[in-house]
Amino acid sequence: MDRLFSILLSALAVIIGIVVHESAHALAAYVLGDSTARSRGRISLNPLAHIDPFGTVLLPLLMVLAGGPVFAYAKPVPVYLGNLKNPKRDEVLVALAGPLSNILVALVAALVYGVLLGAVLVPGLSAGALSLGFANGIASFLVTLMSVNLSLAFFNLIPLPPLDGSSILVLFLKGEALRTYYEIQRYSMPILIIVLYLLPSITGIDLIGWYFDFTVYPLMNALLSLAYGLI
Repeated sequence: MDRLFSILLSALAVIIGIVVHESAHALAAYVLGDSTARSRGRISLNPLAHIDPFGTVLLPLLMVLAGGPVFAYAKPVPVYLGNLKNPKRDEVLVALAGPLSNILVALVAALVYGVLLGAVLVPGLSAGALSLGFANGIASFLVTLMSVNLSLAFFNLIPLPPLDGSSILVLFLKGEALRTYYEIQRYSMPILIIVLYLLPSITGIDLIGWYFDFTVYPLMNALLSLAYGLI
């Protein structure tokens, strides 16, 4: 039962993270001059506007059952660079909007978590308006929401097509290097599978784990410290 509860919390956190992430891409594109995504209803917190049946539901479910790392993706947000005010600059801003929105969600979750902990620790309150069991469930979800959103943010900043980080790297590539990089886009999914599953299982080298050691986990600890500071 605890395992099922944990999976459900993670699934809800992933859906929230993905919806906010994609909405942020669409909103940024609209603010910067391209209304394509807005016209297709992508500036929305309705999950149905963003969910891809395979990438958002089936793929992460299979990965959970496989017991390995879990990632998911939504329907791509359509952006026409020619409509942007400054295409080269604004492409990067649109790409960064998604990860930054996930970090913002994690920050808000940390603040709510701190307030919740403070409320539970107030003598007599947890026995009245706020039951301890309910508070524990909400607290678990908020911690999961922080972890999932930070993971989504930094995973998407990996400079591998079609992840958001690739738009940043493109700024520094020219000529043959840029053409080669675009060629890599065709193999992005096999590369991710190799990095996420085959490399750790065959060689014990967990590149994503090492990357998260310097990004996700320190920031997660900082947010938890912020939350505890509110008590």
